[in-house]
Amino acid sequence: MTTRGIRRKKSTLTELKIAVIGAPSVGKSALIVRFLTKRYIGEYDHQTENRYKHEAMVDGEPVLFEILDTCPKADDEFPNAAELVQWADGLLLVYSITDRKSFNYIRRAKSDLQSDTPVQLCANKVDMVHLRQVSRDEGEILAKDFECKFSEVSAADHVDQVAEVFNELCKEVLASKRKSKQSLLERMLGGARPYSRGKSDSNLPKD
Repeated sequence: MTTRGIRRKKSTLTELKIAVIGAPSVGKSALIVRFLTKRYIGEYDHQTENRYKHEAMVDGEPVLFEILDTCPKADDEFPNAAELVQWADGLLLVYSITDRKSFNYIRRAKSDLQSDTPVQLCANKVDMVHLRQVSRDEGEILAKDFECKFSEVSAADHVDQVAEVFNELCKEVLASKRKSKQSLLERMLGGARPYSRGKSDSNLPKD
């Protein structure tokens, strides 16, 4: 993935809005910053939501990411589902394998986010496997329930794997947008009346 030359083609950028959702301290910000800068920063002290913009090439297509880093203050505080679904093109649901509560948080949050918005499930902190509370099988089962892709990563150790999570969600969003556009076009064409040619003056009886 590269940003080379993208700034010269602003008008051709596809804009994608991604909301990253998860309980406090699961590593949402660390994942985002790892994706944006390839650097790892372990400690964050966010009091409010943050938004990041990032230009990149995904499958040869220039994309402008706008990433929303949600900031719940407690394990029982959930984002406004209606606002998120209306704003976001894709949802990245993050939990920590070391925190059973964060896994349950995602389960409850997803139940509020009933929409056709593309979703990806991501388990973070796989580098701390000795503290694991949520098995990989449980993550895969939850992903099947959500009908979405699933990844286990480490924001601390992984660069390419974290980028792949965002890129795969991006590809799914782009595919969804193309499908919606095609469906709209088919509905428009299907609703058009077929043209019926009337009799021309040349075919009318002459005096």
